[in-house]
Amino acid sequence: MVRANPAAEYYVTQRWDLYTKENHEAWRRLYSRMVPSWRRYANEHFLKGLDSLCLDPERIPRIKDVNRFLSPLTGFQARPVSGYVPAFVFFDCLRNREFPTTITIRDAARLDYLPEPDIFHDIAGHVPMHTNPAFADTLVRFGECAHTAVELVSDIQDEHERAHRMTNIIRAMARFFWFTVEFGLMKTRDGLKAYGSGLLSSHGELQHAIESPDVQRYPLQIEWAINQGFEIDHYQPLLFWVDSFDHLFSLVDTLERWMREGRLNDVAGGEPAVNETDLLSFARATQ
Repeated sequence: MVRANPAAEYYVTQRWDLYTKENHEAWRRLYSRMVPSWRRYANEHFLKGLDSLCLDPERIPRIKDVNRFLSPLTGFQARPVSGYVPAFVFFDCLRNREFPTTITIRDAARLDYLPEPDIFHDIAGHVPMHTNPAFADTLVRFGECAHTAVELVSDIQDEHERAHRMTNIIRAMARFFWFTVEFGLMKTRDGLKAYGSGLLSSHGELQHAIESPDVQRYPLQIEWAINQGFEIDHYQPLLFWVDSFDHLFSLVDTLERWMREGRLNDVAGGEPAVNETDLLSFARATQ
């Protein structure tokens, strides 16, 4: 039986008054240099969402203010967390229209690369997309897939087989999420545009993703995506595009159907590695 609110222990209070001048300056610099790239490379739904949120370009936003604009549009809320949230807990938050949002911000001395999410990545990269009803519904649908995974593994008595099944399903879901929500492209009348937050929060990678001849870009194929490893410490050499968010929603439906059919039980190994915390989060959900 899934616990009522497995995310509760990870939520924190955003102490906005503790941000320093340097923190706000990092936000200002990140935001100001992204604006031209957003206008050129971001999809129209992101740009509309950015306007809807009324983010202050000069100062780190108060998450409660973000939610004041966000929630009436799609029912989503940003929920402050201090750092990493385990896989099942994160997906379960999406199912409940909650988005775990990191409250720390990167140091101004290293604006170009951060191995873990920060508040700029989460609020300026992810949350504008959450204002779009079709995209928001797709996130909820993806969260429901995590519950399907729990349902499928909960009756497996053999611990080795259970762990094997969970490892493969988590890896498949993480890869699908990476190549869509984090690094997805959309085919539009004006060419390929970015909707993935990993692109929309990265000054260098956003342009590289759209313009570089070194990037391979293909229509999203589930079998390819869930068997394709990725690395986080360099620009992505392979990206996938969808036609619309309705198209993306249908692909999540297919992902769940494949899960039920056992087609995610033995995906290719490699990255992303599934850690013990992620396995434990799924295991706890089956109890």
